[in-house]
Amino acid sequence: MNFEKMTTKLQEALAESQSLAVGKDNPYIEPAHLLYALLKQEGGSIASLFTTLNVDVPTLIRELQQILDRLPKVQGGNTQVSQQLVRLLNQSDKLAQQFGDSFISSELFVLAALDDNGDLGKLFKQFGLNKEKLTQAISQIRGGDTVNNQNAEDTRQALKKYTIDLTERAKAGKLDPVIGVMKKFAVRCKSYNAVPKTTLC
Repeated sequence: MNFEKMTTKLQEALAESQSLAVGKDNPYIEPAHLLYALLKQEGGSIASLFTTLNVDVPTLIRELQQILDRLPKVQGGNTQVSQQLVRLLNQSDKLAQQFGDSFISSELFVLAALDDNGDLGKLFKQFGLNKEKLTQAISQIRGGDTVNNQNAEDTRQALKKYTIDLTERAKAGKLDPVIGVMKKFAVRCKSYNAVPKTTLC
């Protein structure tokens, strides 16, 4: 697995998942470690992705914590990436190619993790997640863009934080109708023009 082909956010989450596994004396970094790190990541997009899917993120994190607590513990050993995590990261790479991405993003790991045949796959089924729903949510958060640089996830989150999505606000009925605004503007212009002008001598 080529670490350089991953987005910065996915690289950071992988480093955090290793730290998490070491802290819990787990001999292997499992998919659950990485998903947990992605959900807890500051400025990450995965928690909002699950929120888009109407998943109760705090409950999901608690369930993941229980999965992590059940993993085997070995003191003093080296922590390695599990075969299952390698398989899912390779699957994420294939998905990135299908999406036309130059880099593997965090959301594609989540999409690949739907095929997990362990606790993570069962957890996703428990929350009613499937490929169709998740693919639609990914398309929504990406806004039709592909991941063509390592900082694509950071850029996307910055746009979300510092801009207003007028299309979303209009769909939610949170915008004033433009016609009403224009009428108010016209009335104000008429009243301004009706005020007599004085000239200075």
